[in-house]
Amino acid sequence: MRKPVFAEKGRVKVSTITAKRLLSTRPILFFSLIMLLKSYLAWTVIFEGGPSWTTMLKEIPFVLIVYCLIEWFASKRKFLYYTIANLLMTSILFAVIMYYKYYGVIVTYAALEQVNQVTAVKNSVFSLMDPYYLFIYTDVLIMLVLLFMKKKALEWKKSFSRKENTRFVVAVLAVSFAICLFNILPNRASMNEIVKAEQMGILNYEAYTIFSDKDIDFVDQSEITQKKINEVKNIEQPAAPQFQGIAKGKNLIILQMESMQNFLVDLKIEDQEIMPNLNKLVKENSYFKHFYQQVGQGNTSDAEFVVNTSMYIPPRGAATQRYADKELPSLPKLLKSQGYDTATFHTNVVEFWNRGELYKAVGFDRYYDAEFFGTEDSVFFGASDAVLYRKTAEELQRMDEQQNPFYAQVISMTAHHPYTIPDDKRYLDLPERFDDTMVGDYLQAQHYADQQLGIFIEDLKARGIWDNSVVVLYGDHLGLPIYSLDRHEKDLMEEIYGREYTYTDMINIPLVVMNAGEEMTPAEYDHLGGQVDILPTVANLLGVSLDKQLHFGQDLFNNKAYNILPQRYYLPSGSFLSSQELFMSGSGFEDGKHYPLTGDGNSKQEVTEDEFNRALELLNLSDSYVNHLPSWKTEE
Repeated sequence: MRKPVFAEKGRVKVSTITAKRLLSTRPILFFSLIMLLKSYLAWTVIFEGGPSWTTMLKEIPFVLIVYCLIEWFASKRKFLYYTIANLLMTSILFAVIMYYKYYGVIVTYAALEQVNQVTAVKNSVFSLMDPYYLFIYTDVLIMLVLLFMKKKALEWKKSFSRKENTRFVVAVLAVSFAICLFNILPNRASMNEIVKAEQMGILNYEAYTIFSDKDIDFVDQSEITQKKINEVKNIEQPAAPQFQGIAKGKNLIILQMESMQNFLVDLKIEDQEIMPNLNKLVKENSYFKHFYQQVGQGNTSDAEFVVNTSMYIPPRGAATQRYADKELPSLPKLLKSQGYDTATFHTNVVEFWNRGELYKAVGFDRYYDAEFFGTEDSVFFGASDAVLYRKTAEELQRMDEQQNPFYAQVISMTAHHPYTIPDDKRYLDLPERFDDTMVGDYLQAQHYADQQLGIFIEDLKARGIWDNSVVVLYGDHLGLPIYSLDRHEKDLMEEIYGREYTYTDMINIPLVVMNAGEEMTPAEYDHLGGQVDILPTVANLLGVSLDKQLHFGQDLFNNKAYNILPQRYYLPSGSFLSSQELFMSGSGFEDGKHYPLTGDGNSKQEVTEDEFNRALELLNLSDSYVNHLPSWKTEE
């Protein structure tokens, strides 16, 4: 016989009351449910597949371990301890979300070294924050409000004061610990950090990184030779290198352009040329269109390190923080041995990213920072590109008047993320669909940077510096990370490319070599190159021997047939570029992803497992070599 409807309604009501009573009297359940909802938010933002039913099994066991320990040890102030634990785990998830949106990687405790940089890039961080991310702190705010409502606070504290059964706590603790180990142990070998975090669970992964740090298995110093590096890279040095010494005795000016990606070359938006000066330089000089960044956590400062040392960034942290105490073989030291005067120009303070130490390590004679450029026409971190180039040109003229040639590295900054330059520097009339988008702001900032670059070049010509200088221009790192773009912005990038915007496109930056000599006619090169290759390429043009200087790059005018470029940080560990494609690791090689450098993305897999292993070996050789270097600080 069918039961009366009111009986079913009554049962639902009783069940609801029971559930509410359980949540209000058992904090371990209440706070675990809250953390589950926050975990789902984090998974939605970070992982391609989003959350699933397994998310609960990967995140809640860690949460339960924390809360069981509170139940076990806290006899008083349980509500306070739960709130603190909740706040700490919430902050970890929030940091993971924001760091992923900025860098595309899973943040770990090692990023605490970056804390002093956060205030400097706060505009960049805030620009990536969708308002709904802040919902992750909603419960914390509510609890804080309730704590100021004396009566309500007393009710909460009283309801949460109930002591859980010890056997129940021990059982939950044991089961949760076992599940955490089950999530962590089988997945330790995964190379891709994002895959690893998804397999383990975010909180498990964060705990794992703290306890799993181990010393790198460094190669013995005697085994690290240029011959060994060239063998691993599968290249041979030509007996009579092309263009060798054609720029001997000339000045060297290296222009490092902020966030400049290669798609800007020849780009027009409704008949507006975005980079007219860059386009002119590309057409009149040597242009490498398949050139790629090799930076990491230190971004711009990492580019400075790689270009000036021809070594790879460290496995963790920025090069300026990990390697700045080392006696680094470098381009400044190499050219100083040939009588060059060396200097670097940057409008930010030299303390940012520990640059002052890096400049000592690589041997620049002088640096010019915010103290030299002042606060005139400030944009983001310091004086604008207009001020940078005007004051730099004046100083270069003084250096050019001396008897010896000079090497100057000039670092632009105005086109920095989040690209929201002042209105009086926005000259493009972009279609409405670009309004209030990162893509539109990026194009405006790069157009301004290009305008100032053109003015700088004309100034150098007027001062008589240009014709007596080899000039190298390249982008320091990506400007539009895929993981920072919303759906509309990705559509704009697809419109620009005529296809989907990929990771290969993201890390593709331009390289232009200018004024090396009359023998070098304008040309577009389509073979692979990276920032590590700039030092040997320049050394060949200037006729400077590298016989006694270890380097991991290759001369791009002579070693054209093959190249291999290991990647770190912005791409998962184990990722690299070969002459045909970008490989991004998964748990290892077999489940990695392949992105062709050209074509529609439907070409067959090109890279091999041997190349994968050789890319890892190159990184280990570089890490080992730098580790064996003495510290310049001990010699002071």
